[in-house]
Amino acid sequence: MIKVKVLGRGIEKEIEWQKGVTVADVLRAVGFNTESAIARVNGRVTLEEEKVEDGAYIEVIPVVSGG
Repeated sequence: MIKVKVLGRGIEKEIEWQKGVTVADVLRAVGFNTESAIARVNGRVTLEEEKVEDGAYIEVIPVVSGG
């Protein structure tokens, strides 16, 4: 299982881990894309194409922009 917490939104989920799952896949599973959020996997900021290991803890950080 992958534990996911979306910071600032009060969302916490567990997602079933599958072989080959990436950070981008996890972001999509909780309603984000790689342009609207970044992720920290086990405390480390990661790239969207990085594979996620079983048991990972992922913090999703929504990107805020304005003009």
